[in-house]
Amino acid sequence: MSRAVRQPHKWLALAVLSLTQLVVVLDGTIVTIALPQAQLALGLSDTERQWVVTAYALAFGALLLLGGRVADYWGRKRTYLVGMIGFGIASAIGGLAQNGIELIGARALQGVFAALLAPAALALLTVTFPSGRERNTAFAVFGTIAGAGAAVGLLLGGALTEFADWRWCLLVNLFFVAVGLVGGVFVLGESRAEGRNRYDWWGVVTVTLGLGSLVYGFSLAENGWGRVDTIGFLVAGVLLLVAFVLIERRVAQPLLPLRVVLDRVRGGAFLIQAVAGSVMIGATLYLTLHLQLVLGMPPLEAGLASLPLTLAIMATAPVATRLLGRVGARPLMIAGPLIVAVGLLYLSRLTADGSYFVQVLPALVIMGVGMACVFVPLQNLALSGVEPHDAGAASATANSAMQIGGSVGLSVFTALYAAALPTGGGKPVDLTDGYSVVFVAAAVGMVLAAGIAVGLIRGPKSRPAPATAHADAPMGAH
Repeated sequence: MSRAVRQPHKWLALAVLSLTQLVVVLDGTIVTIALPQAQLALGLSDTERQWVVTAYALAFGALLLLGGRVADYWGRKRTYLVGMIGFGIASAIGGLAQNGIELIGARALQGVFAALLAPAALALLTVTFPSGRERNTAFAVFGTIAGAGAAVGLLLGGALTEFADWRWCLLVNLFFVAVGLVGGVFVLGESRAEGRNRYDWWGVVTVTLGLGSLVYGFSLAENGWGRVDTIGFLVAGVLLLVAFVLIERRVAQPLLPLRVVLDRVRGGAFLIQAVAGSVMIGATLYLTLHLQLVLGMPPLEAGLASLPLTLAIMATAPVATRLLGRVGARPLMIAGPLIVAVGLLYLSRLTADGSYFVQVLPALVIMGVGMACVFVPLQNLALSGVEPHDAGAASATANSAMQIGGSVGLSVFTALYAAALPTGGGKPVDLTDGYSVVFVAAAVGMVLAAGIAVGLIRGPKSRPAPATAHADAPMGAH
């Protein structure tokens, strides 16, 4: 149950909350397009370059469930305002960073406060529009604006990097934060869930350190998979995640109720979401590097050249939605990853002197069609058969899976990329060979995702389920 106050400015609230979600999403891509310039300016290694992206996704994904719980019981407006202030401070630190440690730390801090902002914004939207046609309209607007975040990030990041400086890809957030704070103070109403709450701090510590150890271990693997430090961090990560599972089985109010992930269909959906997240984040990063470092595109042109992937997803999503109602989720979840794999294999045939329109554009369109077939059923499957009181945890877990999958996957791709480069290799042909290895590895991952769908997405739950009050859940976050 939630205790809400009357909201007289609900449509202004929708604008403020939609802007917030847009910022959270676009910050996942806006820095990507600026990485070549940031790497040169700060003297980052390839591993540090990867961590600029990974730090945000890892902190965001690992703390998203906790953020939802904090918002519900501490106060959604209060959490929103604290998250917005913290996000602005982190953005300023990143924009003024003088070395890799400062930039990576700022990106991680952005992820921490994004994990407060995202669930608080969704929960505030839920209590502002509790039911009826207005609720459906509000969620449609909210989802559409959030869905455009990745594309906006690529374009805005490209424009700021080309016509100003890469630092403005972070400093521009201060404008959004100012608007969000003013709107939050004067437009949003406070609400919170009723009842007592106990935070699962040991769960938070073990899952965050476990995931961080895994990602760091994979990032060390570029120096050798058999090194003591590589193996040590990977083993520590696994042990900490095992401890997290044991803790979640015992505590009264777990961070992640295990019944949410142990369901076969939902568990399969979360695994596929993680693989899809790794491919989207990894492919976007290495495609951006190819466009700028090999094909010589300026940042804005590289952002525009990356857009067909997002546009193909948006164009195919309505078709996939209709197919979902006719054939169910399973065929889409099998076909979608295989289509993405075809696009990635096409992309792996890159050459240093190749044409964008011949070697890149067709692959992006193919990948976009496949990703739409994956993403459309995923939220449906994540909420399939879930009890109302677990709907928020299920929704947040699906989003965490994508962020965490992206951070883990990107660290693996970076290790494979480094292994594929010859010693001192920095020529366009060497870079292209490394990118090709990454795209082949991503294609293998999508084939595995199709295999997961074959094995786990079965039975009546793989059919479309009614979109019941998904936002009624206290911890939901998209």
